[in-house]
Amino acid sequence: MTGSDGRRVIREPLGPGLSRLWELDDVIWEGDTAFQHVMIAKTAQGVSLFCNDDRQSTEFSQLVYHEALLVPALLLADRVARVLVVGSSEGVVSQISVAAGASLVDHVDIDAETVRRCAQHLPYGYGQQELARAEAGDGPVRLHYADGWEFVRAAAESTSESAENGYDVIVIDPPDEHEDEHAQHNRLYGTEFLGLCRSALAPGGVVASQAGCPTLWRNDTLLRSWRRFTEVFGTVAYFGSDEHEWAFLFGRADEVADPTARMTERLATCAYRPVSIDADALVGCGIPPYHLRHAGR
Repeated sequence: MTGSDGRRVIREPLGPGLSRLWELDDVIWEGDTAFQHVMIAKTAQGVSLFCNDDRQSTEFSQLVYHEALLVPALLLADRVARVLVVGSSEGVVSQISVAAGASLVDHVDIDAETVRRCAQHLPYGYGQQELARAEAGDGPVRLHYADGWEFVRAAAESTSESAENGYDVIVIDPPDEHEDEHAQHNRLYGTEFLGLCRSALAPGGVVASQAGCPTLWRNDTLLRSWRRFTEVFGTVAYFGSDEHEWAFLFGRADEVADPTARMTERLATCAYRPVSIDADALVGCGIPPYHLRHAGR
């Protein structure tokens, strides 16, 4: 659509009867991949990535988002040697994982063209040479263009044969769960998939997931994700970013008495030094919203 000043505008649906408008200063690349419509454009928040008209990341806020998704998991897991990333086309999570000490990062994304366009046009995440090394498996990051469900299923089978094959951290970062039940990425939110992720963990491992927005008028994904996580994991930790609009959930198979205390204690020794999370943020953002704590009562 076109705004009143003649500039192109993306209308991003947020909920029933509610949308957000993004004014585009310049469209860098736009096209249909085998799985979605993708646009990379300059906005007031810098170079920004949109998939099916949903904002995925922007130059201005992407690090806040990716740290909120990954850092609590790094602190909650017993170790960070083997990491699996499902989705997260930009590659930032893979980079942070390596900086945190991971010796192996398996990055799985079903949409090769989106990953390659991100590396070509985004000023954050993989660069093109870095992506080429990951595609070739030359270094700690190994990029797999595959269905995340099938990859995790195979990983769970491998882990059942030997715990050494398990992952210390598994990150699930698809687009937000869609109301269209036929959206292929919705499978990556379901209880069955979370169960497969749990089975693919090494002892003391953590599953991290983008879990939607805590805002009252668009919290359906978060409510569903909370219910699923509490069904699957013995320990569930919450982190609602205080500088973004997104919330994240973290699950361990075993029971940890005080996951927030564990995370704050280990923050000082983490090899990766976050720029948007400190001990106070871990405590303050670790309390789930009222409507989430009281869901089902």
